[in-house]
Amino acid sequence: MDQLEQARAQIDAIDAQMAALFTQRMQAVVQVAQYKAATGKPVFDPAREDALIAKNTARVPGELRAYYRRFLQQSLAVSRAYQRRLLGRDVAAYQGVQGAWSHIALTLLLPFASAKAYATWADVCDAVEAGDAQYGVLPFENSNAGDVSAVLDLLYARPQLTVARMASLPIRQDLLALPGATLAGIRTVVSHQQALAQSSPFLKSHGLEARPWGNTADAARHVAESGDKSLAAIASAQTAELYGLQILVKGVNEDGDNTTRFLVVARADAAAPLPPAPGRRLALLFTVDHKPGKLANVIRLIGEQGFNMENIKSRPLPHVPFEYYFYVQLVCPEENAPARCAALLESLEAACRTVRMLGVFETAPAGEVPM
Repeated sequence: MDQLEQARAQIDAIDAQMAALFTQRMQAVVQVAQYKAATGKPVFDPAREDALIAKNTARVPGELRAYYRRFLQQSLAVSRAYQRRLLGRDVAAYQGVQGAWSHIALTLLLPFASAKAYATWADVCDAVEAGDAQYGVLPFENSNAGDVSAVLDLLYARPQLTVARMASLPIRQDLLALPGATLAGIRTVVSHQQALAQSSPFLKSHGLEARPWGNTADAARHVAESGDKSLAAIASAQTAELYGLQILVKGVNEDGDNTTRFLVVARADAAAPLPPAPGRRLALLFTVDHKPGKLANVIRLIGEQGFNMENIKSRPLPHVPFEYYFYVQLVCPEENAPARCAALLESLEAACRTVRMLGVFETAPAGEVPM
C-alpha cells in the first residue's frame, strides 16, 4: 500500500467514526429541539454559538483553526436546520415560481428549508410577519441595475422584520428553447424586462424579437408549455432543467459579472439578535432633520466609532414630500465591536430624528454557510 492509499484508508476510518458521532450528536439535537418546543425558546442562540465556536477552535492548532471554525459553522447550521424541521419552523418564503432567481437563492441559502412561493415581495413580508414562514428571501441590490427600492421601502415600513443574512449570487442568463430547436429557427424571445435589456446586444445581433414577461422562470415555463420551437426564453440553467428545456446559448446577458444581493429576513422577536462582531455587517435605517449638516454629522459619527460604511441609500420618506430616510450598511470594527456599536447607537439617537437597527448579519457567497 503506497502513501496515498494509506492516507485514504486512515481518512475512511476517521470518517466512519465521524458518521457515528454525527448520529449521536443529532440524537442529542432532538432532545434540544424538544426542550425548545416545551419552553418556546428560539432555535438560534447566537451568543451560545459564538462561545461554542471560540471554545472549540482553541482546541485546534495554528493554521487549522480557520478551517475548523468553518467546519463548526457548517455543523451548527445543519443542527439548526434539523431543529427547525423537527419543530415545524422550516418554511422559507420567496416571490415568484420555481426556478426564479429568488427561489434559486433560497435553495442555496436555506438548503434544508421548505420553500413556499408568494405572488409579491409584500406577500413574502406578510408571511414572515404572520409566522406563516420563518424566513423570507428578497432581492436587494443588483450590480447593474442598482438597489431594489421597493424591497427597502417594505423593510422600512415593517419594524417587526430584521435582516438575518445577506449573500451575493452571480446571475447568468441563458437562451432556452424546446428540445430540437435551433438558434437559426428562433424568432421571438420572452423574459423579464431587465433580462431582455441586459441581453439586448445579443438579441439585436441575431434579429430576435423581444417580448417582456413577468419573470424569467415563468417565461421558461411558458416556452415549455407552448410547443413552439421558434420561441425561446432568457432564464437560468437551473430553470432549463426544471422545465425540460435545452440551453441554446450560454451567458447571453451582456455583463458576465452580473450579481444580485439577496436578503434573508425574519421576525425580529423570533430569535436572539446576532451580536456585533468583527467582519459582521450592521444595517441601520434613520431619518434626520432636513437641515444643513445633519446628514454629514451622522457620517462623521459613524467614522469616529471605527465603522467602515459600505454603502448609503436614500429613499423618499412616506407621506412627507421631498424628505428622505437613509439606509447605511456598516462593517463592524476589528476591536471592541459590541461596545463601539452601543456607543454608535447612543450617539446616533441623539443626532437623528429616528434610528432603527435593521439587523446585524453575516455576508458570504450564497451557498457557503447555510443558515
